[in-house]
Amino acid sequence: MNRYLPVARQHFLAALASTSVVVKSISAIVVLLYLLSWPVYTPYALGVTPGYLFPPNFWVWTLLTHGVVEQHLWGVVANVGIVMTCGRLLEPLWGALELLIFFAVVNVSAGLLVGLSYFLTYVATFDLDYLFDVHVHGVAGFLGGVLVALKQTMGDTAVLRVPQIRLKAAPALVLLLLALLRLSSLLSHSGPLAAYSYGALSGWIYLRFYQRHSRGRGDMSDHFAFASFFPEAVQPVVGLLAGLVHAALVKVKVCRKMVKRYDVGAPSSITISLPGTDPQDAERRRQLALKALNERLKRVEDQSAWPSMDDEEDDDEDEVRTDTQPLHPGGRDTSSSTSRPAGGHAAVSLSSTSSSSQSSGVQSTGGAQHPESSIISFEDAPSRS
Repeated sequence: MNRYLPVARQHFLAALASTSVVVKSISAIVVLLYLLSWPVYTPYALGVTPGYLFPPNFWVWTLLTHGVVEQHLWGVVANVGIVMTCGRLLEPLWGALELLIFFAVVNVSAGLLVGLSYFLTYVATFDLDYLFDVHVHGVAGFLGGVLVALKQTMGDTAVLRVPQIRLKAAPALVLLLLALLRLSSLLSHSGPLAAYSYGALSGWIYLRFYQRHSRGRGDMSDHFAFASFFPEAVQPVVGLLAGLVHAALVKVKVCRKMVKRYDVGAPSSITISLPGTDPQDAERRRQLALKALNERLKRVEDQSAWPSMDDEEDDDEDEVRTDTQPLHPGGRDTSSSTSRPAGGHAAVSLSSTSSSSQSSGVQSTGGAQHPESSIISFEDAPSRS
């Protein structure tokens, strides 16, 4: 175990050195706050406490800081690992500034919605524990947003081979795992589960409707619809409900209506493009389709054994040899042992190559042949007057 630690440390430092200032800064803040949590209980002052978030206390800074507060070493490793994953996979597509905006939007939205949910729970139960005994902190909210972003950019990537699990199913699977941990009482409260759910929801809303890029704003593609996060059996029902909610939000001008753009001046034909279709995303899908096609063609070639041209030529030569009958030792061809009788429209004459009697016009009537090979010639019979 000790001999692997220097190698892991070397790889970690190399990966951290290749990231941007945003990733390094967030990772450094996570480590420093973890060291500060030894003498001070940081979740109280920097985590989201529902009773202190709203007036009259109004601790709004906790909306920004709760995502980088960790109390355990495994939490620090998970937090830094997720941030570095964003730096390796999402930052090349978005840029450092857009990654920072996404980090802030997801954490602020998740913290605000979690605090509001606990406040509504207090209103329904009048239990003060939901206001002051709950301190929401950690990377759960940002993890939900990151998995949604990875589903958008590389959803077809296989995470596990057996059983085959693709990255587009990761948000729902992690949500199910957190729900099972909460039901089994391995989680002390529902804060991580609520933070993850609201982080995934806020990340999807931002990427779906508000993220700015080179081709407009948002991503209205079908593979990133809200119903695509659910199993296929319930997708039609979820899609119908999501469409009704979206139509209501469009009427109150909270969300934008899906807009189609027609490029009439295209040289080939009319081009229909939707806002949110980035060229890099289209190129990624094209490469995945080409890779799948090549794998299919390779499997077909392996299953069907195609004969070579040399084998076909050898088979033809064998057939020719078996069809040809050998000549007798006497130089006589058995196929020409009988001849047609003279006297018709055509007469068959057998003449020797060494004979000089062709000029006399004498026709042979068949029967005796010269020992040498003979030539069969067809001559026109003399016309009858």
